[in-house]
Amino acid sequence: MVTADEIGRVTIFAALEPADCDRLARVAADISLMPGEYAVHEGDERALFAVLEGRIEPVKLVDGIERVVGDRGPGDIFGEVPMTLGTVFPVGFRAAKKSRVMRVEPHDYHAVAALAPDVAKEVGRLASHRIGGSSGLQAIAADPPPPRAIVVGHRWDVSCAELRHFLERNQISFKWLTPDAPDAAEQWGSPLPAEEDCPAIRVVGGKTVVRPQLRRVAELLGVATEAVAAGYDTVIVGGGPAGLAAAVYGASEGLRTIVIEREAPGGQAGTSSRIENYLGFPSGVSGEELASRALQQARRLGAEIVVTRAITRIDAATHQVHLDGGDVLRARTIILACGVAWRHLSIDGFDRLAGKGISYGAARSEAANTHGLDVHIVGAGNSAGQAAMFFSSHARSVTVLCRGESLEKSMSRYLIDQLATRSNISVLDRTEVTAAHGDTSLEAVEVRNAATGETTRLESGGLFIFIGADAETAWLPPEIALDRHGYVLTGSDATAAGGWALDRDPYLLETSVPGIFACGDVRSAPVKRVAAAVGEGSMAIAFVHQYLREAETPDERRQVPVVGLITRVDLE
Repeated sequence: MVTADEIGRVTIFAALEPADCDRLARVAADISLMPGEYAVHEGDERALFAVLEGRIEPVKLVDGIERVVGDRGPGDIFGEVPMTLGTVFPVGFRAAKKSRVMRVEPHDYHAVAALAPDVAKEVGRLASHRIGGSSGLQAIAADPPPPRAIVVGHRWDVSCAELRHFLERNQISFKWLTPDAPDAAEQWGSPLPAEEDCPAIRVVGGKTVVRPQLRRVAELLGVATEAVAAGYDTVIVGGGPAGLAAAVYGASEGLRTIVIEREAPGGQAGTSSRIENYLGFPSGVSGEELASRALQQARRLGAEIVVTRAITRIDAATHQVHLDGGDVLRARTIILACGVAWRHLSIDGFDRLAGKGISYGAARSEAANTHGLDVHIVGAGNSAGQAAMFFSSHARSVTVLCRGESLEKSMSRYLIDQLATRSNISVLDRTEVTAAHGDTSLEAVEVRNAATGETTRLESGGLFIFIGADAETAWLPPEIALDRHGYVLTGSDATAAGGWALDRDPYLLETSVPGIFACGDVRSAPVKRVAAAVGEGSMAIAFVHQYLREAETPDERRQVPVVGLITRVDLE
């Protein structure tokens, strides 16, 4: 419990009247911290803190690496910047040693400030110093850390594009050099690699690798590619929104949790340039940003995230998960959140020009490659509309090629209205692409109007395809029932498919194999929304708890608390 005397020893509160100190002591939260424990994380809602004992260090996450940017001792406060500006915390604050802090909520702080205006003035002065001082937030922003890697490769080299996308999606800062740039050799620091050795990557202060495999890149940069343990409470297959949500809830509720991702976290949603209708982001959020936040949250809560690893098979009887390279993980439960893969077009020239101007999906990093060009988008769903809006701020023109009669049948109304406000966006209805042309990169596409049969050649600097996606589930064991399109059956649908061996019915997200669950887009008849995937990922963990609870012996059950049980789910 915080006392009035302790309040008086905090510098900004030293001049408060005893009655005001008593009032503040009654509402202040008394928080004890062990070394490394956070009082507040970067991005958390505002509050004012004061250090009573120990030492607190501000920590800024820069390029995925925690950077200590200051120090607070007894009598000091922190939280003055978000309290003054009305924002979230721009940095996190953790205990450098065993510490004790007090937390004052905004409405309690404002009540004190109303009685003692000098307190508000001092908080504002400190906030100004934290922002503009020699080691303040402005200095941090003006002096960003150097990139962690340098990549040299040609713009239209497919391997170079894959390498750049891998680094971007794994939140690794890097500098990209094209061999024909005048200062490329100077920035590389030595003679450039030979043409046949591109792309090449140099880890800053470390090794240089030519034509690297992505797993080798991950290992060089310290990104986890190996599981720490041999066994887990739950193994999550796939690091999209559903998988990351399951990781967050599983780890936070005490389950030993690991996510196996074959490329980079974020899934299909991670390639979305803008998601406008995700709850809690009134200005929209990019797929990359959403994936980045979820990844940080999952790791902070203790989930392991392993990338560049594919699962070759699952043993339905033992729940053993076999990874490429021969590693085998023991899993008490498995959550299939492996999502779907973009559907490809079988059209003349597409395979040859894939990655050379033709892309499936569209990440924000593609924007620079479209500057001043005429680009085309194939598709009529929300992903296509969001990409059109994003690229319209960079490209000279954006043309949406819609095979149907209009966008109304498949695109949200708000997106259709937004498209209409951009003068450089046009929509061609009842139009489909028939061919792509170009020598080293995409130069033009041929489109055919279904109403007239007329074929037109359009100059194009980029073609982005959003025509739906398919489940890739051929690797699953035959015991896991699939629908006719390859999506995983769960709940009553799994029972109807036959093969369910237990007396009880499967849980809503449980497959035809007890203890193996499915969520997100890989599940049969999915709700194709990011929010739905996140909800199913969290709900899968609730069913995991219930499954594990039933699998325990009576003695074990008395020792383990029940967390997140669901006894009934109504879908009406």
